[in-house]
Amino acid sequence: MKNIVTSLLMAVLLALVPTAQAWAAETFTLVLDAGHGGRDPGALGKRGKEKNINLAVTLAVGKLVEQNIKDVKVVYTRKTDVFIELDERAAIANRAKADLFVSIHTNALPRGAQGKGSETYTLGMHRAADNLAVAKRENSAIMLERDYENRYEGFDPKSAESYIIFEFMQDKNMEQSVKLATMIQRQFRSAGRPDKGVHQAGFLVLRATSMPSCLVELGYITTAAEENYLLSERGVNELANSIYQAIKKYKESIQ
Repeated sequence: MKNIVTSLLMAVLLALVPTAQAWAAETFTLVLDAGHGGRDPGALGKRGKEKNINLAVTLAVGKLVEQNIKDVKVVYTRKTDVFIELDERAAIANRAKADLFVSIHTNALPRGAQGKGSETYTLGMHRAADNLAVAKRENSAIMLERDYENRYEGFDPKSAESYIIFEFMQDKNMEQSVKLATMIQRQFRSAGRPDKGVHQAGFLVLRATSMPSCLVELGYITTAAEENYLLSERGVNELANSIYQAIKKYKESIQ
């Protein structure tokens, strides 16, 4: 009789306590966003297009995560050369109840200017002229969308006045976003990339996400040596591995 009671108690306890298999089912969702695409090429170099570099690195990051971090579910805003609206990219992340959102882009400078290195942005204050210029360029993709004036409530990506709204936004995920961005830059440095730092700017693709998020600028497609690196297998692999390592360390830090 005693053995029967003990067995029953054990059965009840096992039913109440999650099994290892149940814990494993609790996945961490990562959304990877390859900037631009389709009819929006992004920045142009002499040989390459930003949209293709972004996609190559994004797919490489996703592959590394899927192969090496088993409890992470990777969701892509795009896996092919298609145009996705900026607000839809954020909506994909929100619908997936993502734990992290990383948007991957390639930088550019006006004709004649040279730049080298990688930088990472979070949503926030953008008083510096250089930060505002980057945000304006990336946000200009909305002008390819139908009825963008109404969809984005009159937002004009070319007008500095339109960015005033970001001065008043309170981002509850800011601390974690900056933490991830800092980790990404640390990995870029380890890979030998010039460190352009962590910045804040008013990116529309980050505005509507409800989780920690950041936007990575891989390098300068308008600088010949940088473009060669961004288009090379070595460049894609090194950049992807840096972002992957940062995501891995970030996830480990919040467990």
